[in-house]
Amino acid sequence: MTSLGGLRAVTSAYTVSIHYDRRLYRQDIAGSIAHARMLAKQGIITSEDAAAITQGLREIEREIEDGKFAWRPELEDIHMNVENRLHEKIGDAAGRLHTARSRNDQIALDIRMFVKDAIGEVLAAILDLRTSLVGQAESNADAVMPGYTHVQRAQPVLFAHHMLAYFEMLGRDAARFRQAFDRADVMPLGSGALAGLPYPIDREFVARELGFSRISRNSMDAVADRDFLIDFQSAAAICMMHISRLAEELVLWSSDEFAFLRISEEYTTGSSIMPQKRNPDFAELARGKTGRVYGGLTALLTLMKGLPLTYNRDMQEDKEGFFDTYDTLFATLQIFADMVAKMSIMPYRMREAARGSYVLATDIADYLVNKGMPFREAHGVVARLSRYAVDRGVQFEQLSLDEYRQFSTLLDEDALEISVDSSVAARDVPGGTAFTRINQAVADAKAELEAENDG
Repeated sequence: MTSLGGLRAVTSAYTVSIHYDRRLYRQDIAGSIAHARMLAKQGIITSEDAAAITQGLREIEREIEDGKFAWRPELEDIHMNVENRLHEKIGDAAGRLHTARSRNDQIALDIRMFVKDAIGEVLAAILDLRTSLVGQAESNADAVMPGYTHVQRAQPVLFAHHMLAYFEMLGRDAARFRQAFDRADVMPLGSGALAGLPYPIDREFVARELGFSRISRNSMDAVADRDFLIDFQSAAAICMMHISRLAEELVLWSSDEFAFLRISEEYTTGSSIMPQKRNPDFAELARGKTGRVYGGLTALLTLMKGLPLTYNRDMQEDKEGFFDTYDTLFATLQIFADMVAKMSIMPYRMREAARGSYVLATDIADYLVNKGMPFREAHGVVARLSRYAVDRGVQFEQLSLDEYRQFSTLLDEDALEISVDSSVAARDVPGGTAFTRINQAVADAKAELEAENDG
């Protein structure tokens, strides 16, 4: 049984959030400076007090950044730690800072500002990874590989086409984060605890000072809303899902069974017992860390689902999962951008895998369709032809014309010319894997990246 002293220690620590919410110090101080400037502009406090508050807060920010700030857990959170230190530095004027403000709208402001900053960094990291994918696509534009369904070789595709598929996925991720930014870009300060404030405040001024595009329209919603955090967590979960799919393919493709590519040694580790092995640990860890990000989303949805309006202390639990998600996603994006850029592609192995299988079956069926045979009938013919080749342990290219014609007299000499290259070239439709289409797709992707860089 816990002693009384031990229980008091537990209860004292139970409500403390300073060990993680102190990450918000820049946002908290910037918000307080803007608030003080607004109070002075509106004549709610004197300009002298606002100047002292501003100077004191800037000194506190330097103390924090220099590692000289003494964090006090008994003050619980970032707000009270900063305010207490401000009082030590400038005296009674510090007590005027919290005029026309509640910790409810203050924390809503801080976390919105942090989310906006985080999204900016995530978008830059997504751009870097997309750039690496396009770089690999462009450098290996002629590399033919088997495309897969059900992890079975299906049809020939270009490796560049495969890389650009992830370029598209990450483009949607970027769009989701931009949407999340827009919903976070709402300034809540001035909502007070929940009902607004009885002071002649200028909320639009504070919004401009802090770079918000607009102010919140309902004070109760402003302090109770964490949708913008859920938006971030959701976008992060989807983005990590895409990265995890790429990670899985890199793990497979770098194995001896595939040998389609080599991952740079700085992103692999050696075995503790088998000296010949290099393990794709970074890719594997990304798969594992995806579950943590999913957990952050689930935890926040569960946290918010039963809360009545407005603020409840439960909402203190919104930050640790968010910070972990942000740290995990940002680091993963940075690592994958460099890992993808540095991986070595083995186009010969890819081509051999495509040729050493039955991925041309659909092309033979299409050949018969072009000779007038209904597709379903052609499908049956080539299914029987495939079984014939499999039973004899040979590839299509090893069959003679006479063997072909056992299954259909529509198969002529030119059917023997069907190859992985002709298969790829035939997919000359918008969105297809044909060489000309991929060259244009790479050019379009590079133009898109350049526009994003300029933006």
